[in-house]
Amino acid sequence: MTAYDLARRAVAEVLGTGLLVATVVGSGIMAETLTHDTALALLGNTLATGAMLVVLITILGPISGAHFNPAVSLVFCLNRTLPARDLPAYLAAQVAGGIAGTIAAHLMFALPVLEFATKLRAGPAQWFSEVVATFGLVAVILAGIRFERRAVPWLVGLFITAAYWFTASTSFANPAVALARSLTDTFSGIRPADLPGFIVAELLGALIALALMGWLLRPETIEHPSP
Repeated sequence: MTAYDLARRAVAEVLGTGLLVATVVGSGIMAETLTHDTALALLGNTLATGAMLVVLITILGPISGAHFNPAVSLVFCLNRTLPARDLPAYLAAQVAGGIAGTIAAHLMFALPVLEFATKLRAGPAQWFSEVVATFGLVAVILAGIRFERRAVPWLVGLFITAAYWFTASTSFANPAVALARSLTDTFSGIRPADLPGFIVAELLGALIALALMGWLLRPETIEHPSP
């Protein structure tokens, strides 16, 4: 497998997170512009996001691992897949990329460059939804890498597509994306005041997934008696 230096990996994380957020925010703006039906708008937002995840993980995964998510990078750091010295660069790249993605979406739709969101997303149901969504995302990634690495882009895209609809929070599952979405007062926004609850829930879900899947995916050696 070809190894890429940290600078290239960081740029891949900026690019991937930026395009992901531009898709989430931009498709939300487009959907809200085209229809007043909230369910239909969410469907448009969902399909665009799931499709873009498949594309981004496929093309950028070989470079940086295609984390695009501080919770995922933290998990890979804790399981020693990502060197601890590289974690700050990944986190900075993801946050910068997410903010750039929001700016790009706003510029495409002639909106202010950045604006704080006013959409309320708070409460135990929303926080628990983020625990579940991030747990599921990390579990899918870890199991996919273990059993069917080439299918990971599709597994992640399909999981997020489903999680948009079965979670009350519409499955942010990503601290960098949540932060970027606090800077858009559009369909996909989240109030900055609601960020701490979401981020804590996302990190908790990721750590639970790491602990459970670390046990679940570790096969037990069974010794057979000699005949």
